[in-house]
Amino acid sequence: MSRVLNRKVDVAPETQDRIVETITRLGYTSSLAARSMRSRRKNLIGLVLPDVGFPYSIEIMRGIERAIAESSFDLLLYTTGGIHKVGVMTREQEYVSLLSSSLVDGMVVVATSASEFSSVVPIVAVDPHDVTPGYPAIQATNYEGAIEAMNYLLGLGHRRIGFIQGRPEIGSAQSRLKGYQDALQSAGIPVEDDLVVTGDFSTKSGHTGGLKLLALKNPPTAIFAANDQSAMGVLQAAEESGMMVPEDLSVIGFDNISEAKHLGLTTIDQFLDEMGYQAIHMLIKLINDEPLVEQIYRMPTQLVVRSSCRALVRNAMYLQSF
Repeated sequence: MSRVLNRKVDVAPETQDRIVETITRLGYTSSLAARSMRSRRKNLIGLVLPDVGFPYSIEIMRGIERAIAESSFDLLLYTTGGIHKVGVMTREQEYVSLLSSSLVDGMVVVATSASEFSSVVPIVAVDPHDVTPGYPAIQATNYEGAIEAMNYLLGLGHRRIGFIQGRPEIGSAQSRLKGYQDALQSAGIPVEDDLVVTGDFSTKSGHTGGLKLLALKNPPTAIFAANDQSAMGVLQAAEESGMMVPEDLSVIGFDNISEAKHLGLTTIDQFLDEMGYQAIHMLIKLINDEPLVEQIYRMPTQLVVRSSCRALVRNAMYLQSF
């Protein structure tokens, strides 16, 4: 039976047919652990990622699934259980150590907190928290994307723009905040502390931050949220505050998750599914001992214009008077 399961060519066709029929009837499957001990190559890739129900994770999984379907590899998934759980870094390191010891040929780790891993197999990270990790990684052009989002709002005439930041300790959040600040300064607009609210990339923090910004004595006419989940919270806050989007408030996000399209949310696409797809291809190259062109792959971002932003009305009226 083991020779048939392992695709040995020295088994007679009629014998193989009978064994396959028996295997199917009994529902027998081979042990991954046993298979890994018999062969140096397992044809198995490990994936460690946060909360599998999180829209961000789902988008990356789409690309990973597509790449796996095109390859000869299978996928083994571990989840750290949520982006806000305590001890995520330790859990990531434990999973990597466990998987690399015998089960997989390589691993993809998504949104990893750890900057170093102890592993005997190759690792590729997608959107690591550290902008200079000690392993190959795929990162979006977060700073450039934030600049593009801000220039779009500035071009619509907005001058008082609020910003809901992501988790401050994460490199992508820092880059997006820097893009917000630099775009304002380039336009000759001072950065006001009361227009920047710290969040954590969740809808809840976007909602709380949105309410705080809209309650200001001089509220913003536009809000740039560090991700789409936060922007969704801002949309809720606007509705509760009796404001219409985009008539009274322009809102822009970052990620371009599936929900953004349905909500008509203008956003910055960082091509999360393509990041997952490219991560698998980078990893397979490393597994096959092929050199990478670059250790850090920079995924270009792109503005996606929908219906959540509009030109500032008073600015348009002012221009018409000339």
